[in-house]
Amino acid sequence: MRKALLMMAMVAAAGAQEAGPGQSAGSELLQIRHVYLLPMANGFDQYLANHLTRQGLVQVVADPSKADAILTDRIGKAFEDKLEELYPQPKPVEEKPAKEEEEADKPASTLMDLKVAPMDRPSSFGRGRGTIFLVHRGSRAVVWSVYERPKRTLPDELDRTAKRVADEMGKAIREAGKPKK
Repeated sequence: MRKALLMMAMVAAAGAQEAGPGQSAGSELLQIRHVYLLPMANGFDQYLANHLTRQGLVQVVADPSKADAILTDRIGKAFEDKLEELYPQPKPVEEKPAKEEEEADKPASTLMDLKVAPMDRPSSFGRGRGTIFLVHRGSRAVVWSVYERPKRTLPDELDRTAKRVADEMGKAIREAGKPKK
């Protein structure tokens, strides 16, 4: 189980290093100034917000509409649903047919016409603990990630882990700002 989580974190980190078309992952990281933190396990988001603010790396915002990126400890269907809730995609305007045409096209319904909503398949993986993802709001791509699992859930340990995560993020931002040789 631990190996599977480590592999997922490595894949996510590798994905964060890949560049989108015409843009490097580093340049996307440098564009991020305002970050919204989704709630994390054991209140870790509070500790992380404290250290990100103290170090002046990014401005932590309470309004998701002002954020350039989102920090989260999980990605997947639940995260995608949360993104859709926070930042709904504009729906294309559809023309509605006249009611007369609509009624004429409808066949007579029976009790056998019950509609069942499609079920989502649950993941076979447990939620990964210790991996933090920075997701760009516009592209919805993971721009940076790190694996820092707290040894215990005591407040002092969560605070130390949040400091290490903020330090790693600062290091990544400094590296992205260096000119390429």
